[in-house]
Amino acid sequence: MQIGLPPALYEAEQKFTDLEIRLHGSGFRTAIRSAHLPVTAEQYLRTCRHNLAQTAAGIILMALFFLITGIDVALLGFSTANPMVWAGLFGILIPGMYAFLVYYPVIVARGRKSRIELDLPYAISYMQALSTTVPPYEMIRRIYEESDMFGEVSREFAMIIRDVELFGDDMITAMRNLQRTTPSPHLRDFLNDLGIVFDSGGDISSYLGAKTEYYRDQARQELELVLKTIEIMAEVYVSAFVAGPIALIIMIVAQGMTNSQGMDWILPLMYVLIPAGAILMIWILSMMLPPENLEVTRKEVVEHDFGGTIPTLETREPDGLCAEDREFFRRIDAQKQRHSVINRLKNPLRTYITSYDYSLVASGIVAGIITAFWFFGWFDTLLPHNPFEGFLCILIIGSMIPVVIAYESRRWYVRNVEAHLPEFLRELSDMKDIGITLQEAIHRISGARLGVLSSELSVASRDIEAGVYVNSALVRMEERIGLVSVKRAISLLVRASEITTNLRQIFIIAITDIEHYLKLKRERANTTIVYVMIIYLSFGIYLYTAYQLNVPFLASFTGQNMNVNIDTAGNLTEMFRIGIILGAFSGIMAGQFSSNSILAGFKHSIVLLSAALGLFVFLM
Repeated sequence: MQIGLPPALYEAEQKFTDLEIRLHGSGFRTAIRSAHLPVTAEQYLRTCRHNLAQTAAGIILMALFFLITGIDVALLGFSTANPMVWAGLFGILIPGMYAFLVYYPVIVARGRKSRIELDLPYAISYMQALSTTVPPYEMIRRIYEESDMFGEVSREFAMIIRDVELFGDDMITAMRNLQRTTPSPHLRDFLNDLGIVFDSGGDISSYLGAKTEYYRDQARQELELVLKTIEIMAEVYVSAFVAGPIALIIMIVAQGMTNSQGMDWILPLMYVLIPAGAILMIWILSMMLPPENLEVTRKEVVEHDFGGTIPTLETREPDGLCAEDREFFRRIDAQKQRHSVINRLKNPLRTYITSYDYSLVASGIVAGIITAFWFFGWFDTLLPHNPFEGFLCILIIGSMIPVVIAYESRRWYVRNVEAHLPEFLRELSDMKDIGITLQEAIHRISGARLGVLSSELSVASRDIEAGVYVNSALVRMEERIGLVSVKRAISLLVRASEITTNLRQIFIIAITDIEHYLKLKRERANTTIVYVMIIYLSFGIYLYTAYQLNVPFLASFTGQNMNVNIDTAGNLTEMFRIGIILGAFSGIMAGQFSSNSILAGFKHSIVLLSAALGLFVFLM
């Protein structure tokens, strides 16, 4: 029972909640669990109602304040003393907010479904490589432990581990529990068949081998559905947020020619609705679409091959050490920190792209310099027309450039490594087939032209020559590179080499996995480039319309005895402001379409904003 509610009121609320769940259908409970929201369906709906009540109360109180006091403020062109304004705000915001809150779990679950089904083939092939000597539950545990490689699949398998180790269920029961809650039909079918094979005593390794290719085909179909979603969202964005403003601006200019002011309220509203709608669409896309994985994660690898490592102050109790030992460990920690700083200075580009913190600091510095120029009045001289809008445009461009450099450099690094990874694995497999040891094979391949991968292989070769175990050298290389695709391939080899000396089948699995991964990336890039071009085309149409309305169109009235009063300077300013908004958000939307990343859209925003700046400041 909720604290503070009388029994009768609590029962009434519970009945209303039950009715609400029945209205939403049986799938609502499943969506809550599939989205991994840490609440029950009843608690979620109760929270939604409380949030709606607070929002409604806030709107009502604000309306009463303005209506009773008679204070009239022009809010986006609307009068706060008009009761119809508040009634319209209440009638639009409250139902819209309720629909969004109810549909939110479905959006999250749909996004998790796509991510699971795109990563599922890699998880199954990893299990296949372990299946000859590792029991099924241990395979599931390994997938759960490798969450950085298998993402949402690992999160789903975590439910099996929880049910077995925390709740005491057997593996089959835990798998059936997951089948009822997972948003992925493919994972549900896989677990069902895996349970049948396990119960019947069948060959799990053969089953996993047969299913790997099947789920690769399913991943391709899932990617097609993702691209269809992108297509729909692109059409909605262009129609609502680019074509719409163009039509409204033409109508406003036409009314200005007749000295009519009936649509002046639309422009302030566009300053809010375009960013708000774009932000909402970007957020929905980020929830529903799988991102292009450019994450670079590195961590220190602690080896135990030669009797363990020297403990540090963090691994030993300081109170249990004498003063000399504490000083010794402090010197070791200080030396490690010095080496870390030296390595960063030796590899500035790698340091810069590993973390976006450096680029954010650089963006802040650039923004501060541009703002200082504005306060000193430099933009008034440089940009005689619309200096504030020009300053705002240059400020956004300047702030984005350092982040774009970091993101695009990281993207080049990732693509360079991934492009040469299949060749490395194929050469390694060929050398193993002719009897060359893994250590010697790595040493020979390190001299090949494999881009960035060659330098990392050279370091691994030197580690092996220094006496490091080959698996440890590969793990160190995997962590230095820090890419999910590399971790999948290297981890597969390392795990398999620990349990078998026949690595040919493992190499085939690893090569097929990485080639499938790269093929899906190419298909996505080749398809989404069309929607990026649509964004560019639509923004170009906006700029062309603005130019035609303010140059050739107005020039046609020159010399004619017509009573036309058009505020040319005001039109240019308003169109420039809307162009800045459209350019910034259209670029980010293009990044969402291509890579499901805001950072991927910054370069497009820079191009679009530069075009707007050139047109409105220098050409018109």
